[in-house]
Amino acid sequence: MAESDNIVVETAEKIFADLADPQTINNDKKDSWQAPLWQALSEAGLPLAWVPDDLGGSGASLADGFALLNAAGRFAVAVPLAETMLAGWLLAQAEVASPAGEMTVLPASPKDRITLDADGSLSGRARGVPFAKAAKHFAVLARGKDGVSIALVDASKGRTESGLNVGYDHSDTVTLDKVQPITIKPAPKGFDQTKLMLIGGVARSLQIAGALEAMLDISVRYSNERVAFEKKISKFQAVQHNLARLAGESAAALAAATSAADAIANAKTFDDEVYLEAASAKIRCAEAAEKGGAIAHQVHGAIGFTIEHILHRYSLRALAWRDDFGSESHWAVELGKLVARRGADELWPLVAAR
Repeated sequence: MAESDNIVVETAEKIFADLADPQTINNDKKDSWQAPLWQALSEAGLPLAWVPDDLGGSGASLADGFALLNAAGRFAVAVPLAETMLAGWLLAQAEVASPAGEMTVLPASPKDRITLDADGSLSGRARGVPFAKAAKHFAVLARGKDGVSIALVDASKGRTESGLNVGYDHSDTVTLDKVQPITIKPAPKGFDQTKLMLIGGVARSLQIAGALEAMLDISVRYSNERVAFEKKISKFQAVQHNLARLAGESAAALAAATSAADAIANAKTFDDEVYLEAASAKIRCAEAAEKGGAIAHQVHGAIGFTIEHILHRYSLRALAWRDDFGSESHWAVELGKLVARRGADELWPLVAAR
C-alpha cells in the first residue's frame, strides 16, 4: 500500500476510533453520534474522496477510496460514507460538481431504471436505495432517447418511502415523478448502469471483507476470555476449527475484494477482466458474509445474539450489503452469461493472470 493510502486510512481509522466505537454506538439510543462523525469525516474530505479538486472534492485516487471503504467496513460504519463517495464518483464521470452533505446513488439495483423524459425531467422508481432518507442530494444515472445521462437531483424533490435492511440501516424506495434535476450532462461514451453496479458491488465487497476481519478479531478475543469447564474455550478443538474456518472466509473475502479493487483502479476501461473480477468478488464476499457471520455467532453462543453485544453490528451489516448493487445470485447469472458469450477457454487466461 502506498504512503498516500496509509494517510487516508490512518485519518479515517482515527476518526472511526474516536467517534464510531461500536459499543458506544450500541449504548446511544438517540443516535447522537451520527452528526459529530459525519462532520469529522466531511472536514477531512473523505465523503468526496473520489471527486476531483476542481469539482469540489478531495481528488483521491480510486485505490485510496477503496482502502478507505475497507476501513469503514472494519468499524461497521452506519453513515452514508460509501454512498456519498459513489455519488461523487458518478457525478465526476460527467464533470458535474458535487455539493456538500450526504448523497446516495440512483438506481442501486440492476433491475431499476430512471428515465430522462423529453422535457428534461426524470421519472422512475428505485428500490433498496441505501441511506436515501438521509441524503440531501441524489446522483442519478438516467436513460433517455439519446443515451445515458448523469444528473444531480435535490432529494426533497423526490418521494422517499422509508425502509430498513437487515442491519437496521435505511434501505429506501425513491420515486421521481417529472423531477427537474439541478444539473444534468451526458455520460461518457460507453458508460452504463452495469459499470455503476460493478463499482458499487466492489465497494460493498470491501466493506464486507472489513466487517469479517472485525468479526474474526472479536471472536478470537472472546474465545481467549471465555472460560468453560475450567479452561478457555479457545483450547477446545471444535472452537479452534470454527475460528480457522472464519479466518479462511475472511481471507478469501479480502483477497477477492482487493483483487477486484486493484483491477478497477488500474484499468483504463471496464473490460471483461474487470467485469470478471468485480462480479466474482461480490459473489465470494456475499458467500463469506453468510458463512462467516454464522461461525462468529456460533463461537459466541447466545451472548452474540443479544442487543448489547457489538457482534451483530458487523454480521447484520455484512448480510445487508450482499444485496446492494446486485445480489450474488444476480452476478452469478451475469457471470454465467459472460462465460457463455466468451467461452471458458478464452476467460481462463484472465483468471490465471490475476
